[in-house]
Amino acid sequence: MSTARAERLVNLVLALLSTRQYLTAERIRGIVPGYADAASDEAFFRTFERDKTELRELGIPLETGRNSAFDPVEGYRIARRDYELGEIDLAPDEAAAVGLAVRLWDSPELTGQAQGALVKLRAAGVEVDDQAPTVIEPRVRAEPAFGPLLAAVQSGQAVRFEYRRSGSPERRMRELEPWGVVSWRARWYVVGHDRDRGATRCFRLSRVTGKVTPIGEPGAVTRPEGVNLLQLVSVTGGSEEASPVTTARLWVADGRAAGVRRRGEIVGRDTIDGTDGDLIEIGLYFPESAADWIAAQGPDVLVLEPDVLAKSVQHRLEAVLARAERGSGR
Repeated sequence: MSTARAERLVNLVLALLSTRQYLTAERIRGIVPGYADAASDEAFFRTFERDKTELRELGIPLETGRNSAFDPVEGYRIARRDYELGEIDLAPDEAAAVGLAVRLWDSPELTGQAQGALVKLRAAGVEVDDQAPTVIEPRVRAEPAFGPLLAAVQSGQAVRFEYRRSGSPERRMRELEPWGVVSWRARWYVVGHDRDRGATRCFRLSRVTGKVTPIGEPGAVTRPEGVNLLQLVSVTGGSEEASPVTTARLWVADGRAAGVRRRGEIVGRDTIDGTDGDLIEIGLYFPESAADWIAAQGPDVLVLEPDVLAKSVQHRLEAVLARAERGSGR
């Protein structure tokens, strides 16, 4: 959405909230900034219709009516009772959870936001106990890059930052179209499209050095449909340099191997030896280690492709069986 359109919508909402009467389209055209520039009546009404549709899609309760039976033209308003947030009513355990959540953050930016939310709840009459003793009190610590990267994700804006690769003191400037910030194994990662590599990459926030600089126009970056950010981080081990070596096709028995299912995508169904299951495709970054955790699933997972992975898993299972037979004295 353009800045001009966003400002016009905000002005329209403020105008319709500030009146108890219904405002006609012509009246709105005269008092709401952004409509007077319309080149013609047709252009104004076309723009106004789009704006009304936009407000309704955003869930804003736009009313249509007339101030009296003698009014020849309908007008518009927003009923404040329908627009404003209702009373906040938290149960004691919910209020305690909110208080605990506020205490978990160990980051200047997020601590301030959490405390601000606490103040608003108290102002609304909700008693939130943020001093209750806890047996253990974990801390959620965010890296300095967390705030700027999260802001870039929310505004849909690309960023530039200096990044240090794992095991190397070398720092390189990277340009990223960020899709989201996620936590995995107690570390924070940003996932998005790396413009330098022309591919999807994950970057650990603790290795981002210096300032995160927004570049380009807000709203230019959008997250692709169906992208699972946490899955991208988990299958790469959080390595921004990793790229899938191969794609494996697996059969997974129904209701089994949840860890394998989280890493892959279901592409079909099949029945093997009388047991129903899903066909799953998964990108492998480290095939050798993949053979280990796939073999650990036992008969619940069968490798269909590639053949080299199927043989690796089979060899591991045969080795386990051989050790079991030796241990039993056969």
